[in-house]
Amino acid sequence: MIRDLTDTTTTGISKTLVRLRNEVGAMALGRVLTLVVVVEDTDAGNAIEIANQASRQHPCRIIVVIAGDRRGKNRLDAQIRLGGDAGASEIVVLRLYGALANHGPSVVVPLLLPDSPIVAWWPGEAPPDVAKDPIGAMAQRRITDAAEHRNPRLMLKKRAANYAPGDTDLAWTRLTRWRGLLAAALDQPPYEPITGAVVSGAPDSPSSDLLAGWLSRRLRVPVHRVSTPRGSGISSVRLERKSGPIDLVRPGDVVATLSQTGQPDRRISLPRRELPECLADELRRLDPDDAYEDALLHGLGALQPVRLTAAAAAKAGKAPDPAESRRLAARLGRDESAQEASAMITAPPAPEHAETADVHAATVRKLAGKRTPREKQAAKNRKKASGTESSTTTAAGTASPTERATATRATATRATATRATTKAAATSATRSAATKGASKTGAAQSTTKAASRTTAGTRKATARKATTATKAASGTATP
Repeated sequence: MIRDLTDTTTTGISKTLVRLRNEVGAMALGRVLTLVVVVEDTDAGNAIEIANQASRQHPCRIIVVIAGDRRGKNRLDAQIRLGGDAGASEIVVLRLYGALANHGPSVVVPLLLPDSPIVAWWPGEAPPDVAKDPIGAMAQRRITDAAEHRNPRLMLKKRAANYAPGDTDLAWTRLTRWRGLLAAALDQPPYEPITGAVVSGAPDSPSSDLLAGWLSRRLRVPVHRVSTPRGSGISSVRLERKSGPIDLVRPGDVVATLSQTGQPDRRISLPRRELPECLADELRRLDPDDAYEDALLHGLGALQPVRLTAAAAAKAGKAPDPAESRRLAARLGRDESAQEASAMITAPPAPEHAETADVHAATVRKLAGKRTPREKQAAKNRKKASGTESSTTTAAGTASPTERATATRATATRATATRATTKAAATSATRSAATKGASKTGAAQSTTKAASRTTAGTRKATARKATTATKAASGTATP
C-alpha cells in the first residue's frame, strides 16, 4: 500500500501511519530499529529498494530524507509505504523544499520509533565528519560508502581523521569473506609465521586499502600493494612464509582459487557482495567495530605507496598471476565435473520397489555407520583387486630384466625338481605295493599246503583204526 501526502506536516504523517497500520494489520511493535537514509533525489529509488531488501532480515522503520530545491517556500511532501510495498518495514519518504531542507533532523525526530536504536546511512557522498552531522549525531551507528566518492582513498583519510565510535563503511563490510578465508587458511598446517603480504587491488577500491591495513595490524608484517586495472576491485592476496606462499586469487567476479603448500588447490565461491547484503550485515551489530577502527586509524598509516602494477609484480614473482589462476580454476572445474559424472555412472541403480520397513532399516544402518551387504562385498572386491594389482605391480616394477630372467629360470628349475620328486614317489609307492602283494600270496600258499598235509594224515589214521576194528570182530566170531 502506497499513500502520497502533499504539503503535509509530521503530525499528519503520524496520524496516517496509525490509520494505515490498522487497516493493513501491520504491527509497529515488531520493528527493531529506525533506519534513516539521507540521499539525493536521483538515487532515492535505488536506496529505498536496497533498504527494503535489508529490512527483511531486520524489520525496521525506514525514513528516507531527500533534500529538494532550497529555493521557494517551505513544503514537506511525504510518501508512506506499508505491506507488500515495504517488505518487513514501514517506509516514510520525506521530500524537503525551501529553508526546510536545512532542517532535516527536526522533521525526522517526530517519526522515530520510541526506545529503539537509530542507524543513519548515506548511500552516496557523505559529509566529511558524519558524527557531527545533525542526523548522524542522533544515531548510534553511522554507515557510509567510500567507494561512492570521487576520490575513495582521500575519503578514507578523512574518515580516519574524523573517526568516532559507531562509524563504519561498506568498503569494510565487503571484506568479510576475504578476511574469513585468509584466517581459515592460517589455521591449517604447516603452522609457520607469516613474513610478508601482498594485496593486489584497483586504485579506486578502498576495500583493498582497508584489507592491507587490516593484514598489517594483525600479522605485524610489511604489506605491499599492487595496482590492478580500475574497477577490478580486489584481485588477489599473497601471504609469504618459509615453506611457500598462500595465494588467494579471484581472477573474475565469482570464483577464487586457494593455493598453499601441503594442501590441494581449491575452488572457492567468492562473489562480490551486493549492497543489500552489506547493509543487512551492518544492521546486525549496533556496537562499535573495533577491527575497523584499528585498520582505519593505524593500519592505513603503515602502508607503503603503490609501486608496481599487477603484470610487473606477477612477472617478478612477487604476486600471483591472474591468468594462471584462471586456468587453474578452469581445470579444477573440469576435474570436479568429471568426478561427479563418474560417480553418477558407477552409482548402483535405485530399486524400483521398496517396502517402508526396508527403507527404515537401511536408514537406521546408515545413521549408525554400518555398511550394507552390498557395500561390504564391494569393499572386499576392491581390497582383493587392490592386493593383486599391488603385488603384481610391485614385482614387475622393482625387478630388472636380468633379475626377471633369473627368477624365471629358478621357477622352471623348481618346477622340474617338483615333477621328478613326484615321479620318484609314485615309483616307490608302486614297488612297495607289489612287495606287499607277493608277501601275502606266499603266506596263503604255505597255509594251504599245511592244511592239505593235516587232512591226509587224518584220513590215514582213520583207515588204520577201521582195519584194527575189523580184525578184532573177525576173531571173536570164530567157534
